[in-house]
Amino acid sequence: MHENGLPLAQIARLLDVPEDALRTLVAERRPAGDATLVALTVEEAARRLGIGRTKLYEYVSTGEIASVKIGSLRRIPAEAVNEFLTRQLGTSDFGTAA
Repeated sequence: MHENGLPLAQIARLLDVPEDALRTLVAERRPAGDATLVALTVEEAARRLGIGRTKLYEYVSTGEIASVKIGSLRRIPAEAVNEFLTRQLGTSDFGTAA
């Protein structure tokens, strides 16, 4: 499994691109954030997903993305972001793109 948990081989097949080219692209575009964080702020998790805070809070409130309260702070486990993406990949229908 790739270090961030994403099934890049499957994504490459779905996009019909060479897996090594996709791995190179991902490595070049890796965010400068701290990869050692195990719990992310809502803003950090939203940035990793490329969505807004409001949409991420919606996913948290519906339970689609796991979160924990640490004192008064809301944190998203880093693994939860990858698990969410993996579930979305399984439910996405790439054949209906406009």
